[in-house]
Amino acid sequence: MTELSLTILPETPKDAQAIERLHERTFGPGRFVLSAYRLREHVDHLLDVSFTARIGTLLVGSVRQLPVTIGDTPALMLGPLTVEPPFRSRGVGRALLERAINDARAKGHRLIVLVGDEPYYARVGFKPVPKGRMTMPGPVDYSRVLVMELVDGAFEGVSGPIQPDWSKAI
Repeated sequence: MTELSLTILPETPKDAQAIERLHERTFGPGRFVLSAYRLREHVDHLLDVSFTARIGTLLVGSVRQLPVTIGDTPALMLGPLTVEPPFRSRGVGRALLERAINDARAKGHRLIVLVGDEPYYARVGFKPVPKGRMTMPGPVDYSRVLVMELVDGAFEGVSGPIQPDWSKAI
């Protein structure tokens, strides 16, 4: 971030409306049919591992993490991660990702899963999920399902459906 004075802060309830407008602009109405949105219908994201990026008072990016289970194993689902188009390719997304990953690890989470572009997310340590290890509701391109172990060996033997963590349902 050479020319931007970027601040990454935990998301607060006051940020919800601005983040929803950001999602509308960057993902459009088609976002609601995505598999990841099916998981968000009944369980809210965790504010303590979800973050906003601001330049001054301007919201320029956001990342959220949702509590899920993979089979019986607790995990986080990262996403959506989005950055306002004029601020893309300037390190904002990377800064949000690093803060989300580091804080999740510090808070004792063991796994993060997401649906996204491997070349982008591999740079911070996400790897493809082996074919057949996970299922998700709705249509999903399983080549885009990625996982990161926050603790060595945390993904060993983990398989099954990705579902909302019902113990944290709204």
